[in-house]
Amino acid sequence: MRFGYACLNLTLETKMRTCRLQTMRNEGMAKIKELTMHNLDLVQEMVNWNEANHITFFRLSSEIIPFATHPEMDWAWDKDKDVLQRLEGIKKIGKQGGMRFSMHPGQYTVLNSPKEQVVTNAVNDLLYHERFLSLVGGTDIIIHTGGAYGDKEKAKATFVKSYKQLPDAVKMKIRLENDDKTFHTRDVLDIHEQCGVTVVFDIHHERCFHTKETELKKLFKHVCETWSMKPKLHISSGRSGEADPRHTDYIRREDYDLLVRVLDGTDADVMIEAKAKEKALLSLRESIMEGKEE
Repeated sequence: MRFGYACLNLTLETKMRTCRLQTMRNEGMAKIKELTMHNLDLVQEMVNWNEANHITFFRLSSEIIPFATHPEMDWAWDKDKDVLQRLEGIKKIGKQGGMRFSMHPGQYTVLNSPKEQVVTNAVNDLLYHERFLSLVGGTDIIIHTGGAYGDKEKAKATFVKSYKQLPDAVKMKIRLENDDKTFHTRDVLDIHEQCGVTVVFDIHHERCFHTKETELKKLFKHVCETWSMKPKLHISSGRSGEADPRHTDYIRREDYDLLVRVLDGTDADVMIEAKAKEKALLSLRESIMEGKEE
């Protein structure tokens, strides 16, 4: 089992830079490139830090290239030699260190929306994420099913239809995650049966439905069957308890211990979704090592 964290490094005090749409309109693509190069430098700094601290699993921010899929964006970032040079450097470090890179588009990337324009925008966003990941050697795009829109079964069918129309390169990287309100793990496994999408297991989200440990084990076993490579999953701790969807800063040891029991020896990559980012990862790692020494 190896741990990862998401997007930003608090130790390095990294922060992606962006701008307002009006700024892009006033200053043009030169401003977008300036911000992109800054953000890529931060990514490389974080990847170097991760390598030095033996962290080989990392979620890349979706905000690295501002307005990447906006209709007014006319800079071919994936053909810019300066950008490609930075991306190749990140890819090289990742390859040498055996790193796994993932991305997680935001809440507006919804494939099952009844609004055609929303789905079109979601597809464009997924194309961007796939292109970015391909240039750094990444493997995973994490998405949610979307909304129920008053009929969950119909919403699932809509997702299946949209997914099947995606380019193969995108489908190969998509991992459908169970959520904490509507589409639990049984739902996303059902979607998998209909279209073959790989499923990523968020144990905290499933616990928000008060799912018992025996069922968690069964669900994880079925999730693993959807993977053709090492499965990845998510762990977080609820702020006020196991069924609280709000995340804490760190991972409680009892939540990690439950995860270990659910995995039952299965090797997996575990994304830590905690507000303390890499500090939560290092804290959990230290707790595990102290437990082994006792």
